Amino acid sequence: MTTTKSHNMKYRFLGNSGLLVSRLSFGSWVTFDQQLDFEKAYSIMEHAYKQGVNFFDNAEVYENGRSELVMGKVVKAGIERGAWSREDLVISTKLFFGTKPGPNQGGNSRKHIVEGMKASLNRFDLDYVDLVFCHRADPFTPMEETGWAFYWGTSEWTSREIIEACEIADRLGLIRPPQYHILERSRVEYDFDVLYKKYNYGLTTWSPLASGILTGKYSKGIPEGSRLSIPLYKNLLSDGLEEKIAKVVKLTEIANDLGCSVAQLAIAWVASNPHVSTVILGATSIEQLDENLKALKFVDKITPEVHEKIDTIADFRAKLVTDPEPHVLALRKQYL
Repeated sequence: MTTTKSHNMKYRFLGNSGLLVSRLSFGSWVTFDQQLDFEKAYSIMEHAYKQGVNFFDNAEVYENGRSELVMGKVVKAGIERGAWSREDLVISTKLFFGTKPGPNQGGNSRKHIVEGMKASLNRFDLDYVDLVFCHRADPFTPMEETGWAFYWGTSEWTSREIIEACEIADRLGLIRPPQYHILERSRVEYDFDVLYKKYNYGLTTWSPLASGILTGKYSKGIPEGSRLSIPLYKNLLSDGLEEKIAKVVKLTEIANDLGCSVAQLAIAWVASNPHVSTVILGATSIEQLDENLKALKFVDKITPEVHEKIDTIADFRAKLVTDPEPHVLALRKQYL
């Protein structure tokens, strides 16, 4: 059900499509099932919707499919309770890693795309999703073979792989299709430049807070229940952690000058990029979500001068990786 606007959310077209998505969106990586039970997940997603968020992201691999189950139950409950209609929501999922082992249980073969999409829809208990991403590029599957969603996209692909996909999509008459934060911008600012000019490429970016590092919460240790307290994510994020935390302390000074938190500064910085259609947020409480959503108030304050100050502190050096990640290669190579 469509309600009268009572929020300050802004919307952007998703790339060169006619689909409007909220500039800030909500993602379920880690949080649904592992950090949030159904009722908490429902309350946060309902609150996000009331604040104008219409785009909700998921993936088959998140919590081995359980995240899709939880989100599907939340969507259905919201419809039954009159909070929204299915048409009010833009829901995405991502395919590649699968949910169980087997030679054809992952990758971007047409078999897995079709069967994986059916399995995702079954977990969601939905007739369709609005957007499906290929979670990684599959070095073993011809691009033409990659084929229930309105739009398609890519996740963590190189510009070369995306250009090949776009050219094939054009030839076949299909609709065309990354981690981005102050401390990581290799793909978005260096690798993807040609995509913006040639294809009007739009980005749905994840981890604007570097999994919490850019909130400043880790400056005095690792709080219980935070992402870095989860073994898997601690291993993923611990590289250069002390250096990153030191940069966050300096970024806090800029945030104070603008009258916002360092987390709001980080989100506003990502949203200020004109090529970003939507910034995917994560949250484990309504309070945390509200604080993050307030970042939109500060987007216009990210002036060229502020950008320059942030760049000086970040001291970022691009690392463009064109070869497939080892675990991506191993997923299918183990069966050869």
